[in-house]
Amino acid sequence: MNQTTVINKINDLGYDGLKEAYLRQIEDTNYNQLSFEERFYNLLEAQDIFLQNKRIGRNLRASKIKDKQASIEDIDYSAKRNIDKQSFQSLITMDFIRNHQNIIITGKTGTGKSFSSQALANRAILDGFKVYYVRIPTLLEEIKISRADGTYTNLLKKYSRFQLLVLDDFGVSKMSTDDATNLFEIIEDRTEINSTIITSQLPVSQWYDYLNNDTVADAILDRVVHSSYRVEIEGESMRKLRSKITKR
Repeated sequence: MNQTTVINKINDLGYDGLKEAYLRQIEDTNYNQLSFEERFYNLLEAQDIFLQNKRIGRNLRASKIKDKQASIEDIDYSAKRNIDKQSFQSLITMDFIRNHQNIIITGKTGTGKSFSSQALANRAILDGFKVYYVRIPTLLEEIKISRADGTYTNLLKKYSRFQLLVLDDFGVSKMSTDDATNLFEIIEDRTEINSTIITSQLPVSQWYDYLNNDTVADAILDRVVHSSYRVEIEGESMRKLRSKITKR
């Protein structure tokens, strides 16, 4: 049996990662020093890594994350921003997802709330979790449409299956009584099953009044606020700072 026959069979099976590793073994004579088991394991490992990377790419596209380059390593921990580096980096383990816990990130416009949430979301995808990003105004509009066309149950199922849901921009637009109820149902469907990150310009102390529905406000605060990691970002808008630097 020759190498062409082997490569053709690998192509038939669609083992692209294994194929790349096999071609490397053919070209690199150093592999001849390895045992059969070591070389075979190398091929299997290459295929496994290939499949993992393919899955990560697919999940990243499906996540709808806007900033796919947002990275934990790029977060600014300077004192003026009041982000506890040790506490925040403890979230990188993704144990909060495994334990079905939530995160609330608050701060003024432009302080990096969305960036931080998406950095955590991108890391979660790299670690194999299914993630979805949506702005709350977009979500509430989607719910209204689904109720009108009879697909609301399917929408709830969609949002309940993600291990991490990022709800961005809580508090940027007026919240009606119906909106508050709809948001609660999304959150309730995920409670103690999956994790949610909520970003907001409003400090948590103002959430109760903002929700405009005492019963729903009590329920949301009980399910989210009282069992969440809290990140309160301070300082000047990062956009303004970048603008000042550019103008210099």
